Amino acid sequence: MIQAYAANKQDEKLELFEYDPGQLKDEEVEIKVEYCGICHSDLSMVKNDWGMSEYPLVPGHEVIGTIVAVGDRVKTLEIGQQVGLGWFSHSCMHCEWCMSGNHNLCLTAEQTIVGRYGGFADKVRAHEEWVIPLPEGIDPAKAGPLFCGGITVFNPIVQCNVQPTDRVAVIGIGGLGHMALQFLRAWGCDVTAFSTSSDKEAEARELGANHFVNSRNAKEIEAVANSFDFILSTVNADLDWGMYLNTLRPKGKLHFVGVVPNPIQTNVFPLLMGQRSLSGSPLGSPITTATMLDFAARHGIEPVTETFAFSQINEALAHLEAGKARYRIVLKH
Repeated sequence: MIQAYAANKQDEKLELFEYDPGQLKDEEVEIKVEYCGICHSDLSMVKNDWGMSEYPLVPGHEVIGTIVAVGDRVKTLEIGQQVGLGWFSHSCMHCEWCMSGNHNLCLTAEQTIVGRYGGFADKVRAHEEWVIPLPEGIDPAKAGPLFCGGITVFNPIVQCNVQPTDRVAVIGIGGLGHMALQFLRAWGCDVTAFSTSSDKEAEARELGANHFVNSRNAKEIEAVANSFDFILSTVNADLDWGMYLNTLRPKGKLHFVGVVPNPIQTNVFPLLMGQRSLSGSPLGSPITTATMLDFAARHGIEPVTETFAFSQINEALAHLEAGKARYRIVLKH
């Protein structure tokens, strides 16, 4: 039996929950959970914000733990390895997207907390292809958020072919943005932080920003017109996107990883004249995730975290919902 924390109904507090996972599938592994990050997506699933939650719901998709059982056909992992598991837990392995190394785009990919029980538990299961061993140099107590927030901001660097010589900007210095600053600085870029909180400037610079722009000040944004090759938007807010498009250089890209609540409003003319573009991306593939972990270990990159005991899970979720997390929350057994 697996002991977990579950929401029994929409928007309810999590309670102790026990379930029988059944026989381990041939290509699955069972992970003893040591740490699990709390992502805003967990909160969205508890609240059924996306209309796809099934109850009882066991959230948790930033898992760090040790493999304690492997299926008969598992070839790449073994008992005793310390590993991580993120949003995806399985992909078909034979469609054009999987076969081209884009498993994260598989149309039948399974999510760790959608239609199955996640990592707010003592154990969790997943297919081997999405379970990634931790390299040396990664602190397991802080690694969980790398498997969602971290790969969410690292994947665009790879997919959009960001160059070390590029001038880039990050909108929002929060759970995603604070990791994006670290990755982009280590990548070699000249990095600007856009934030509505002027009191975050010192921290943004410490994390990797070379420059800081108060995004509540239109004149400061206008002053950096035609400056950036790439802008990464990590915020879940509606902004004046036309103003940000004007800060792009010719062929520049405004890329979204934050879920903007409403349709993006902008004129096409700035896109045409500067050959600029809008784009977005999900989390990365298993190989991109492994690459990110190696890169993070090499450069000493890790999320800024707060730690709660699993027994404090509802307190931790309330802390996140209140916007008080700085910047990611990790649960510890």
